[in-house]
This record gives sequence, C-alpha cells and structure tokens, in this order.
Amino acid sequence: MEQQVKDDIQRVFQLQKKQQKALRASTAEQRIEKLQRFLDSVIANEEEIIEAIRKDVRKPYHEVKKAEIEGTKKAIRDNMNNLEQWMAPKEVGSSLSPDANGILMYEPKGMTLILGPWNYPFMLTMAPLAASLAAGNSAIVKLSDFTMNTSNIAAKVIRDAFDEKEVAIFEGEVEVATELLDQPFDHIFFTGSTNVGKIVMTAAAKHLASVTLELGGKSPTIIDSEYDLMDAAKKIAVGKFVNAGQTCIAPDYLFIKKDVQDRFAGMLQTIVNAGFMEDDHNPDRSKFTQIVNDRNFNRVKDLFDDAIEKGAEVVFGGVFDASDRTISPTVLKNVTPDMKIMQEEIFAPILPMMNYENIDEVIDYVNDRDKPLALYVFSHNQDLIDNVLQHTTSGNAAINDVVVHFSDVNLPFGGVNTSGIGSYHGVYGFKEFSHEKGVFIQAAK
Repeated sequence: MEQQVKDDIQRVFQLQKKQQKALRASTAEQRIEKLQRFLDSVIANEEEIIEAIRKDVRKPYHEVKKAEIEGTKKAIRDNMNNLEQWMAPKEVGSSLSPDANGILMYEPKGMTLILGPWNYPFMLTMAPLAASLAAGNSAIVKLSDFTMNTSNIAAKVIRDAFDEKEVAIFEGEVEVATELLDQPFDHIFFTGSTNVGKIVMTAAAKHLASVTLELGGKSPTIIDSEYDLMDAAKKIAVGKFVNAGQTCIAPDYLFIKKDVQDRFAGMLQTIVNAGFMEDDHNPDRSKFTQIVNDRNFNRVKDLFDDAIEKGAEVVFGGVFDASDRTISPTVLKNVTPDMKIMQEEIFAPILPMMNYENIDEVIDYVNDRDKPLALYVFSHNQDLIDNVLQHTTSGNAAINDVVVHFSDVNLPFGGVNTSGIGSYHGVYGFKEFSHEKGVFIQAAK
C-alpha cells in the first residue's frame, strides 16, 4: 500500500476526530438533513449503482434493484422518519427514592468504521451507515475488494453527499482494511465471514472499541411433514436460490421426514425450473446469479465432490460451469454429518437434505454445532414450534417463511457468538451506534 493512502487515512481520521464535539450536539433536524442528502445521492446515482453491482457479479436487474437500491432507501427513510422519537431521553424513574429520577440519554459512540461484504455490497454497507449517521457519528467506510466497481460508485455516492469530515470512503485491497483497523475507532461494524470477524475483533480489542459483527453460519430449515409442502418449497426456493445462495441467512440445509422428501424435492424442482432455468434445463443467465469469484466456486465444488464421494445423491442440479462460475440450483439427499458440506457454511445454490424421525434429534443436532444466524421451521404444530424455539439458539428465527425477517425493521437483526455480535435495523441500529447513558437525578434540597 502506498504511503499516501496511509497518510490520507490518518489525516481523515484526525479530521473526523475534531468534529466529535459538534456531532455530539447535533439535533434530530440536522441529522435528518444529512440523511436526506444521503438518500438524494443514492436516488441520483441509482442506475449507475445497479450497473456497477452487475459488473462485479452477474445478477438479475430486478434482484439488484429490489435488494440493493430499495433496501438502502428503506433503511435511510426509516431512520429519518423515527429519529426524533429515538433520540428523545427516556424516563425510567428511580429505585432509590420517590423524589429521584433516572433518564436514559442516547449519545453518539463517535468515530465509526463500517466494513462491507461482497454478497450485497451496496445495501449491507449503506444501511449500517444510515444507522451510524442517525446516531450522530462520523464514519469511514470500506467496501469489499471483491466488488471494486460497486466500491467506485459507492465512493461517488458518499462524496456527492458528504464532506469527508462527516463520512469518508477508502478503496483498495486488504492492506487498506488493515490500516483502517489500526486506527482507534470507537465502534467497528463488520459484515462478512466468521474468520475475518475474528480478525476484526482482535484489532478492536487493541483499542477496546465496541463491535458489531454480522457474520454467518449454517442456518437450518425444518419441515414438519404435516405442513403444506408446496408453500414451503416456494419460499425455500426463493430464500435459497436467489443470489445463488450467497445470502448469509439463506437456508443452508434441510431437515425433512424421509417419506416426504422426494415429493418435496419434486415440487422444489418444478419451482426452480420455472423461476431460474431455461428450457434446456441450464440456468437462465438473465435470472440466475453467478458465484462471486473462482476461489469460492472451487471451494463449493470441493464441498460437492466430497459429498458425492461419501454417498450423497443428486436429486436435481449438480452442474458446475467454471467458464462463468455458474452452479445450477442443486438438491442433495443421503447427506451425512461427516461430509464437508455439512461442516461449513455453503454460501452457494446447493441444498442438502437430512432426514429425522423426531424433533429432539434435530434440536440435538443444531445444539451440537455453532449457533446459526437464522433458524427456520415450517409447521402448524405450536408445540413443535415452541419446542424448537425454546431449546435452540440462533441469531433470529422465522416460522413458516425464510429470509424475510431481514426486512422487518421492528425486529433486531444479528447473530450470536460465531454467527455474530450485536444487532441492527430500525431502532436497534440506532442503539447499536449509540451509547445509552444512564443519568441519576436527585431531587434538589
């Protein structure tokens, strides 16, 4: 990395540091004005953003517009619409004296660093930025070096909207992220893999910075055989195969009774053929996303080959095209826990099916492994649902649907332990980027 980049990082860091007093005193009106500038810049550059994302990874236009553009605008607007209420001090009374009072004040954490991922590179960087700005912080942003075209347009969006003393962006490879992590930020927000999350947390520990780590994991999906299999198939097809399975909360593997698995898989194949495939049963490149790079393509191929060698069977799919990094939507059966595909997050359009006899087997299986980012149950049996929810741990859970909880701003979104630390969305994002300060007020004598 050039010395000039290091010098720029340190210069901008010091510039933002000088703004902290003014930022702490900023009003809701001032923060909303800043968010409006942000929103205006996103809208002004909308088509260029979509084009850049599609240059980095082949994705359908409508998927990019819905997830990356509409998702970002929704996050910014939600902060604008609710900020005044969120910022207001909250009275909590006092347990010590009826004459005393306690209030909660929300003050900015200060200097924030936001490190974005490659799978939804724009929205998963800009939504946390909106929360940071709503809370009154300054921010330095870096997108993934896997998506440099998106990084370029994100830089334009940010520079059109903000002075670098408010928000700055740095582009480049891992050395730039390393230099940023050397700075004594007050809070670091990272979205990405668990392994890199550990590196981020280690760097944060040097300065005792607080962290939000939005990571991943193997999100299990459980289907009760009494549930409407077609409804489950429709929802799982979207959650698993949109973005070619490169979604942190995509169903990673399936638990299903053996006597209904073939019927379910047949329904799933019908939906996949209609939604993602051409008449010759190859993926329709205009409707189906490619894998982000050769390294991930080869990683997934290795997981698949290992599963086949150990006895897994392809129900449908299983076609790998290395020429443009496309993997056909794939379902596997006869999958066992010793296969590598069951030991790491797949992050690709391959869905392994595991069989179970009773729900306690599933609960034990999930609890014997790292805590997932999401867990899904399709069932009308409330006792079964309660049993799963009460006896497993996951960042979030959804009943009779998958993935959609991410878009519900009334719910906190985040992981637990290896799947993440902290949460955001809605008021939870505002609080994540704020210090909740308790103030005790004694009655004057």
